[in-house]
Amino acid sequence: MARFYSNENFPLRAVQSLRALGHDVLTSLEADRANQKIPDTEVLRFATEEGRAVLTLNRLDFFRLHRETEAHHAGIIACTQNRDSAALAERIHQAVEADPDLNGKLIRIVR
Repeated sequence: MARFYSNENFPLRAVQSLRALGHDVLTSLEADRANQKIPDTEVLRFATEEGRAVLTLNRLDFFRLHRETEAHHAGIIACTQNRDSAALAERIHQAVEADPDLNGKLIRIVR
């Protein structure tokens, strides 16, 4: 299963659902990096150093970072808002099952 780092805007219920599906998810709170206004560049750098793909709802900024870093990262999963956290987690899970090597990839998850 995949190793993820959830940006602080990512829903906790979706994190819990991903964990129930067998994924290893580290939250910004668990990493002592929440509520510190950490720039997105630093979020991506930290996740990359930890070998984790970023889970985020902050799509446009991470699309830009993907281009700027020339895909030198452990993966970015950029999602649209979805009130159904279990459905969001399932879509992420299906995308990862279809292509488990997330290194350098930007995956868009939409409702």
